[in-house]
Amino acid sequence: MNRPEPAQPGATLATARPAAELRARVRGLESELIAFRRDLHRHPELGRQEFRTTGLLRDRLVAAGLSPRVLPGGTGLIVDIVPAGTAPGTEFLAFRADIDALPIDDAKTDVPYRSTVPGRAHACGHDVHTAVVLGTALVLAEAVRTGELRRPVRLVFQPAEEVLPGGALDVIKAGGMDGVGRIFAVHCDPKVEVGRIALRTGAITSACDRLVLHLDGPGGHTARPHLTTDLVTAIARMAADLPGALARRMDPRWGVSLVWGRIASGSAPNVIPQRAELEGTVRCLELDGWREAPDLLHELIAKLAETYRAKWTLDYHRGVPPVVNEAVSVALLDAAMTDRFGREGAQVVESTEQSLGGEDFSWYLEHAPGALARLGVRAPGDTTVRDLHQGRFDVDERAIGIGVELFAALALDEPQG
Repeated sequence: MNRPEPAQPGATLATARPAAELRARVRGLESELIAFRRDLHRHPELGRQEFRTTGLLRDRLVAAGLSPRVLPGGTGLIVDIVPAGTAPGTEFLAFRADIDALPIDDAKTDVPYRSTVPGRAHACGHDVHTAVVLGTALVLAEAVRTGELRRPVRLVFQPAEEVLPGGALDVIKAGGMDGVGRIFAVHCDPKVEVGRIALRTGAITSACDRLVLHLDGPGGHTARPHLTTDLVTAIARMAADLPGALARRMDPRWGVSLVWGRIASGSAPNVIPQRAELEGTVRCLELDGWREAPDLLHELIAKLAETYRAKWTLDYHRGVPPVVNEAVSVALLDAAMTDRFGREGAQVVESTEQSLGGEDFSWYLEHAPGALARLGVRAPGDTTVRDLHQGRFDVDERAIGIGVELFAALALDEPQG
């Protein structure tokens, strides 16, 4: 198990209210939150285009007596819940949701909440994440009125998680991490059964960068390749050779993976083209490898390009570093989940492997400790593959209430030690 035991120092919780009382409050919101999630699912919006989503969130938070602040770009928002008498400088406990969708078609045909927007779908569970943090805000809005909330909390509804280098940087630039002492998030995991979360101390996702390699040279007739720069052969050799060459130049423990997703060149069978492009991603499990990859790729490309007499440029777009979960934050999640749902020996927390997927929650962790948990969304007994970033992705919506209760417990229960 790659997670600390809940009993380690600084990681236990003293329950501030009976579990049944909090559960009843969450259950009272579940039908509304499921309806909200389904509305978002029917009306998905891409990164930095989430105007409708932002408006719905703003209106509901205002109705709950809160004062959300829309980010300068017009999408995404931040809302603070501060108990009366909070001492100046007291650090916020923060919870983050991402609100954007993906540019793919919703392939589900058997649900009433199927996307109504062609080529757009909530196929990564961001609608669930949003409903979870909205529900947390509603629970805590009531708790601050009754005097049960004893620490300041910040709720972050972030745009553009799917747009490298990520909308987290928009939030940070707008001051969203100012005064935050710890931050948490969940991400849907279709491999984990609903009612459970999966945790890992240390890196839980990988770094992810995007690159586009451009080759140029004088084209010509395929009958006289010696008088041209044969860019088709050059780009093919780049595609075949660069991943292995990069891997051999880097520590294999860094888990570097260069994978191409697009190659383009030429328009006729007997014409050597003047341009070629190769586009892909670099993923890395460790920060050291993430930092070294761009310089090494430039060096390797230069040597290959010289062999084929090709001019080249590399557009290397920095994405996100790995999400590195802090040990105490993981233990707090473990303790809160176990205390709230682990009665009668039920397994509610499991370990998880590091993913090669990128996640811009990593940027927040450069400003404060925190952790990302994987939220179980697979219905018990369901053997259908509903993987992330696929058109048939869907969830067991009971996960929303689980996430709300988990986050509310973290905010309302007092850390001990």
